[in-house]
Amino acid sequence: MTEPLPPVGLFDVRRLRLVETEAPQLSPEDARARDRVWSRAVRANPHLFDGPVVACAGMAREGDGLVLSWARVTYRHYALRRVPGNTSWLPPLFVSVVQPTRGGHVLVGRMSPSTAAPGRWQLPGGSAEPPADGGALDEGALRSHAARELEEEAGTRLDPEDLRLWAVSRGENRSVGLFYLAPPRSAAELRESFEAATEAERASGRAPELDRIAFVASPADLSDLEGPHVAYLEHVVRRCTRTPHQNGA
Repeated sequence: MTEPLPPVGLFDVRRLRLVETEAPQLSPEDARARDRVWSRAVRANPHLFDGPVVACAGMAREGDGLVLSWARVTYRHYALRRVPGNTSWLPPLFVSVVQPTRGGHVLVGRMSPSTAAPGRWQLPGGSAEPPADGGALDEGALRSHAARELEEEAGTRLDPEDLRLWAVSRGENRSVGLFYLAPPRSAAELRESFEAATEAERASGRAPELDRIAFVASPADLSDLEGPHVAYLEHVVRRCTRTPHQNGA
């Protein structure tokens, strides 16, 4: 039996079951309004692109797990939330990695100027993506995507099986985040991996997604960061730094 989740918060989740559904059909008027908003957003930030992503169509508790309905959309779909009176848009679904250090800190990164959210601090991660072959999306695919984001953004390589589903967030803007906990590593090792990855990106003529990393030990440390941070970060850091970091614990 399933039961609804509260509208906002960070929730413990042990299992995840994913069910694909269709995205809402738009009227011609809504589609034109969406496209106008998207065009303005791209003019304001040319780094935006209209790639395929996964939106959350609903979620509910199922024992100690979660049932998550998802739909295939593109980034353009999220422009609907800026169309006055529109209620058909689905919220974003993203994956993030909680990377603790052996000293009890959590790695956070700052988005570079070449991204859609320059200067914003967050965990390594990104929007969930649909399977390229049109197949079914499952928890294993999301875990692999989270591991790939950690390697691409922070330079830390690990087997996806070393990650475990740790929590799910629902934000005030309805966004849904899946957080995966990584095994602890030393801060020195994490910083060395990050610097090597960013140097390799720049040497290839590409801008890294994160231009800085930091290690925080409490929500109070977030106020020392230069720039804004995502809303979920305070809740994640508070929970992570007051609980054991042993993977699988």
